[in-house]
Amino acid sequence: MALSRRTLLAQAAVSATTVAAGSSTPPTAAAASPASPAPNTTTESLHGTIPQGAPDFVYVPLLVPPGVRELHVSYRYDKPPTPPGTPGNALDIGLFDQRGTALGGRGFRGWSGGARTEFFVRADGATPGYLPGPLEPGRWHIALGPYTVAPQGMPYEITVTFTHGEPAPPARAAYPPERVPGRGRAWYRGDCHVHSVHSDGRRTPSEIIGLARAAGLDFVNSSEHNTHSSHTAWAGAAESGLLVLTGEEITTRTGHVLAVGTDPGTFVDWRYRAREGRFARFAGAIRKAGGLVVPAHPHATCIGCAWKFGLAEADAVEVWNGAWTPDDEVSLASWDGLLCTGDAGRWLPALAHSDYHRDPDRLGGPQTVVLADDLSRGAIVAGLRSGRAYAAESSAVSVEFTAVTRHGAHAGIGEALTAAGPAAEVLVRLSVTGAEGCDLRLVTDQGLVLTVPAATSLEWRTTPARTAYVRAEVRHPPQAPPLPGPPAALTNPIWLRP
Repeated sequence: MALSRRTLLAQAAVSATTVAAGSSTPPTAAAASPASPAPNTTTESLHGTIPQGAPDFVYVPLLVPPGVRELHVSYRYDKPPTPPGTPGNALDIGLFDQRGTALGGRGFRGWSGGARTEFFVRADGATPGYLPGPLEPGRWHIALGPYTVAPQGMPYEITVTFTHGEPAPPARAAYPPERVPGRGRAWYRGDCHVHSVHSDGRRTPSEIIGLARAAGLDFVNSSEHNTHSSHTAWAGAAESGLLVLTGEEITTRTGHVLAVGTDPGTFVDWRYRAREGRFARFAGAIRKAGGLVVPAHPHATCIGCAWKFGLAEADAVEVWNGAWTPDDEVSLASWDGLLCTGDAGRWLPALAHSDYHRDPDRLGGPQTVVLADDLSRGAIVAGLRSGRAYAAESSAVSVEFTAVTRHGAHAGIGEALTAAGPAAEVLVRLSVTGAEGCDLRLVTDQGLVLTVPAATSLEWRTTPARTAYVRAEVRHPPQAPPLPGPPAALTNPIWLRP
């Protein structure tokens, strides 16, 4: 039976910050290194019990001796039955090396959440989600994330296997190019919320490239949960003509946020809550690395998914996440409320992404269509930041949305139109293809001002005195009136100035 997108999102939250009962390694991801003919190995078992009320993260020390060629870790924990309505045990896992566990991630070596129960690290390779590199001797730490703990507590067992010997030559890091051939200044289609086997997805990066091209996308953003291990896995994307932005989904215990288009190799820590006042530091790190700060599914109902940090540090916000659901409707309404208090100089653009993990998720459903000077990281990020973008349910849907004055002044999506005065007439035009049978709607700072049923175009006149901004919605027919139907497209606003 197919799972709903929100069920999958809840499972993804569990995998990003917990281990779901019965979870297993995706068949496309290597959980352990190839067996050596005659390994020189030693094994160590680590046991403990995590009680209710434990910290968000528990660090189990691990002494790595000299001369280790490979480190392999597996773990298990008890899942006792609990009364109805009482969460059971769920436990994440990751790894920090001898450089320590301090916030910022200097010693970070990988995170798999609950996506797999074992992993390995070597100089020349690692399980997806983990970083290859030297295995320096010293005190390492296995990071455990007790997402939920049953009343009985959570007994766990970790098995560590050291393979001794000369390390292999280190892997050479290669990243996807920052520019691929495009169409000059044009509208480019992308999906900035995508998961592969490097977190809790079920597809390899190469498989995702094929899906993206089939979906008509020009770019994607690599957004694995709490790890940047996939950045080197997209190096061959340019051959397909797909631009790959490198980023991360930072899944804190009080909300998820996308880092979009950061410098390759950038890691952003996730080990803090809104009450700790630390997010501004990490939002600044994202921007310093050339990326955008984009809160994801801000009103999702799964534990830890809803955004609690406020939007002061955001560069855009994801208002449409996968198949349209009631929490997306809330996200859209909340974002529109922000527009009412903003202006053309300072406002928060809206984006749409698939949050792709596995079937039945649909890569590029929805997608963001952005006006950019070329198909490059810098141009795409600049276009998204400016709000020159609209959301579409698929590459079949295209939108033209403009405002003009009698004297020929013109503005498009995300831009500001300066009229000859407060009472000067402005003509708003909307034209849509690929969404036959949909209702066209215009929304302003006063709310919904026009609905044209089953149309492909409309014209509407207003003035800056009456309208601070206008945005367009293309909606399928209502399924449960008086609620509107799910969208085929949503635009960012056009601002009107007197």
